[in-house]
Amino acid sequence: MGIKDGLFAIANEVLGDVQKDAEAIILSAENQSKETLKAQREQAIQKYLALINQATSKAEDEKRKIASVTEVEVRNRLLQTKEDIVETTFEKALEELKDYVTTEEYHTYLLSLIKDVAKSMEYKNLVVQVNAKDKAWLTQDTLDRLSKKQYFKLTLSEQTEDFIGGCKILTQDGKITNDNTIDNRLKELKPALRVEVAKILFEKEA
Repeated sequence: MGIKDGLFAIANEVLGDVQKDAEAIILSAENQSKETLKAQREQAIQKYLALINQATSKAEDEKRKIASVTEVEVRNRLLQTKEDIVETTFEKALEELKDYVTTEEYHTYLLSLIKDVAKSMEYKNLVVQVNAKDKAWLTQDTLDRLSKKQYFKLTLSEQTEDFIGGCKILTQDGKITNDNTIDNRLKELKPALRVEVAKILFEKEA
């Protein structure tokens, strides 16, 4: 028996107990003297009907409350499960990415990313901003070689920010910023991941 069925059974049991009490009132009335039997029986029947109606109404209200509360609790639990899965997935991804940004493969990726983003922005003079670890190996000479034969010129920013990896590329006046940090890309992926997790959870629920 499920939780909901068990709660419904309790509500019905309350109704049954009231009905037994009402029947006992009628039985007691039947044991009275013959002179008062009819009047007592009528009173007992009225009390019986009143108790049954009251108990029935109360039992139905309880059933509705049980069904409603149970459904809300189940949905809240599913929503929390969805958030837990999303957060666990991102925590795992972050750990893997923190390892990835220490590899030579990441260095190649970052240079390719800078070049592709710079091309997409269509501005001649651009500033590249990376984190402190990447600034230790990414030099202005590297950016000069990267932008050679391109229509844009890249300048390495003196400023650094605290992000996992990737880069920000800004126009020289700083008015336009293209945020291609790993942190920002993960943030943008979260809504899509929530949708996919929700599909899995709520399709199973259906």
